[in-house]
Amino acid sequence: MKFSKETYLYWYELMQLIRQFELKAEEMYKMAGKIRGFFHAYIGQEAIAAGCMTATQQSDPFITAYRDHGLALAKGVSADACMAELYGKATGCSKGKGGSMHFFSAEHFFFGGHGIVGAQIGTGAGLAFAEKYKGTDNVCLTYFGDGAARQGMLHETFNLAMLWKLPVVFICENNNYAMGTSIERTSNVIDIYKLADAYEMPADKVDGMTPEAVHEAVARAVKRAREGDGPTLLELKTYRYKGHSVSDPQKYRSKEEVDEYKDQDPIIKVKNTILANGFGTEEDIKAIDDRINAVVDQSVRFAEESPWPDDSEVLKDVYIDANYPFIVD
Repeated sequence: MKFSKETYLYWYELMQLIRQFELKAEEMYKMAGKIRGFFHAYIGQEAIAAGCMTATQQSDPFITAYRDHGLALAKGVSADACMAELYGKATGCSKGKGGSMHFFSAEHFFFGGHGIVGAQIGTGAGLAFAEKYKGTDNVCLTYFGDGAARQGMLHETFNLAMLWKLPVVFICENNNYAMGTSIERTSNVIDIYKLADAYEMPADKVDGMTPEAVHEAVARAVKRAREGDGPTLLELKTYRYKGHSVSDPQKYRSKEEVDEYKDQDPIIKVKNTILANGFGTEEDIKAIDDRINAVVDQSVRFAEESPWPDDSEVLKDVYIDANYPFIVD
């Protein structure tokens, strides 16, 4: 085995945390009406978060788009803080001001959660520039979807990232649909990783439904960036089981298509690997599941009992006063 017992158990627990958190949050949105605004679930894409975590160090910054709950949980933002943010409570990871699309935690090196399609691509390169400027060995993982790959921001960012050899890994979570539009209907280039060719950037297409493949690809790209050789583009082929958002009727795809991808479910595959190799028993798996369910249930209680933001908070965290010593009067 390339990966240890501990790694597989970690992957299983993390993916189950993301899956059960998202299912519970969706339930609170649809049935209880506790969560409002937009909501984009990460269900089906959990192997990406798992594989990226074992291939990086905690101080590596992550930045993503609005489908951000799973990566925030992976980086260590607590389920309590995540659920409270969905509820719009003051104890949320963005003080209840960001909601589903704007999770943030500098403490956990998680920099969003961005609602503007493709905007985080440039911001991710900026984070990487900051790490290079400060002389750290950190690498920024910058996530975006196949829809965002159509944005001009991607091309400007790729050019500068290669020119300056920035320590960034661009990760396209290609779940086949930009909202409800397949990539075949929006581009002549359906292999997104090939976009890197124009900038002579290393790139690869990876099975995003297995944490093993994700880990290996990300580890190679991160090593390259840490050694000063610049960025890599990884197209991780994945699939979301749910609609683009909770309001999506999903008329653009068939139930058979969804079921075909569910047969590749990464959580089930990792569970089967654990059992087949004696890394754990059914009782061990149940203990993990029970622990995760308790954490998720507790996050709902925490969110329910947390206070709303005070009115005095409305203009805070919008602007910041700062003195810039390099500005000469």
